[in-house]
Amino acid sequence: MHLSLRQIRIFEAVAQYESYTRAAEKLHMTQPAVSMQIKQMEEDSGLALFERQGKRMCLTKTGQDLQHHASQVLQAYNDLLVAMEESKGIRGGHLVVSVATTANYFVTQLLAEFSRKYTGINVTLDVTNRHTLLDQLENHEPDMVIMGEPPKGYNLQSERLMENPLVVIAALNHPFAQQQKKLTLDEVLTERFIIREKGSGTRSAIERHIQKFRKTCSSTLEMRSNETIKHAVEAGLGLGIVSLHTIQPELDSGRLTLLNVEHFPIRRHWHIVMRKGKRLSPIANEFKRFVMAEAPGFVQKKAD
Repeated sequence: MHLSLRQIRIFEAVAQYESYTRAAEKLHMTQPAVSMQIKQMEEDSGLALFERQGKRMCLTKTGQDLQHHASQVLQAYNDLLVAMEESKGIRGGHLVVSVATTANYFVTQLLAEFSRKYTGINVTLDVTNRHTLLDQLENHEPDMVIMGEPPKGYNLQSERLMENPLVVIAALNHPFAQQQKKLTLDEVLTERFIIREKGSGTRSAIERHIQKFRKTCSSTLEMRSNETIKHAVEAGLGLGIVSLHTIQPELDSGRLTLLNVEHFPIRRHWHIVMRKGKRLSPIANEFKRFVMAEAPGFVQKKAD
């Protein structure tokens, strides 16, 4: 039988998402096209790879056995691409980076500086949420990801990049903005907070931090991006807790202010994350070295 790389990718996506529809969305295909390719694989091989369990497409025992080999094929294919990129050296090639939305501000500026240094490269940058970043890593898509601390059990390797402090922000006309003394946690928690949606790494860190002091937020509004949080805080809808690295333009222009609150900032870190055993191309290796060396000082320089 003939098995194409495209079919292996489709098989891997359906196995991961347990859904033709979600796999199709991820692969930018139609649901019938994905279903047809899986059916063709099963007919050509004479093997049942999936079985429906309710709304889920679950791997059969045979499918589970083959999934390991499919992952190895995709890894080998990525290694082949890297070998081809190596022939171009660090003056050419294609760099694929995905970042958490909260890291967008400083990573895009670092990428701009890096691209000015290496003018012959092509760059693909995806700014997305934590869940999608983990999916991309699972599928061997980016060279590397810049995000908060990755979860255990995803076959990942990570290196700490720099601090990512979470701070409390307010509109300039908020009563707390006029106070010189340090605010207590009890004082600020009486206010409404605008925070990220459930599942966000920032949201989880905030909840864990507040629970350490046996406290809870009495009133919250959920937003799906840091930009909407900043706009909502500026409009007076409440206080916000965001990464310090996302608000420098608003602080510079006087549209938002930092509050001096006990037990803040929350100390977190950015990480560079890759699949274990990931082989980086020369340009990806150079970008990683550049970010590790330049990011802490670059962010501090912007803050000053």
